[in-house]
Amino acid sequence: MSQTESPDILVSSPSIMKIDKIDKFFGGLHAVNQVSFDVKKGFIKAVIGPNGAGKTTMFNMIAGSCLPTDGRVLFNNKELTGKKPYRIAEQGLLRTFQNLKLCSHLSVLDNVLLGYHTRCKAGLIAGMISSKRSRSEEKEAVEKVMPILEWLNMADKRFSEVGNLSFGEQRAVELARALAPDPEMLLLDEPAAGLNMHETADLAGRIQEIRDQGRTILLVEHDMDLVMEISDEIVVLNFGKKIAEGVPSEIQKNEDVIRIYLGGDDA
Repeated sequence: MSQTESPDILVSSPSIMKIDKIDKFFGGLHAVNQVSFDVKKGFIKAVIGPNGAGKTTMFNMIAGSCLPTDGRVLFNNKELTGKKPYRIAEQGLLRTFQNLKLCSHLSVLDNVLLGYHTRCKAGLIAGMISSKRSRSEEKEAVEKVMPILEWLNMADKRFSEVGNLSFGEQRAVELARALAPDPEMLLLDEPAAGLNMHETADLAGRIQEIRDQGRTILLVEHDMDLVMEISDEIVVLNFGKKIAEGVPSEIQKNEDVIRIYLGGDDA
């Protein structure tokens, strides 16, 4: 039985993240309005809603690239609110981006190694002079990230420039870079955007495998087939407010979601 099909597991699982009454104003616009929810450890939780619902703003506040007007973000019972993105990454919380943030002139391997840098101890000067410690860490980093590239079927293209890859392959590199430092939790921002049906189906399996390895995933996604297939829990936002939360079967039957998000009776 999957986690989605087991209410007892959902109730008993501890929370790894707590979003507590998060608010965000942009001038007179109340982009996120007193939103609260928990993310259970080892689960896939999706945040969905129509355009302008506040999903991306919520994600950016969790990841540290946008400060909330009010409210708190807790990760493993530690305060994340107001921390810089690199400090949040050091805590074991990594993200991907809807608009890929890759270095197109660098190789696949170099891009993924950039994600591993948070685990390296040698400083900048040691790296510049190629000290024994920095060389040892570089070798260790390559050994750590190669299995990730192999898992994503990208090992054969590790020396290829990212700018020469297909969009689907670049998505894989983005995911590999986020996985490189072995995060405890992933924030996936529109991971299926721009992918074809075959690539989306493969992505669904990959995300479930990441969850099954013990990681927690919070994702924003517009592909409802993907969301309903892989999510353990779903939060629905509309005009900055949370209008529903529950397992996929509950969300599919929720009258507010059907009316506001899925299009009323025509849905």
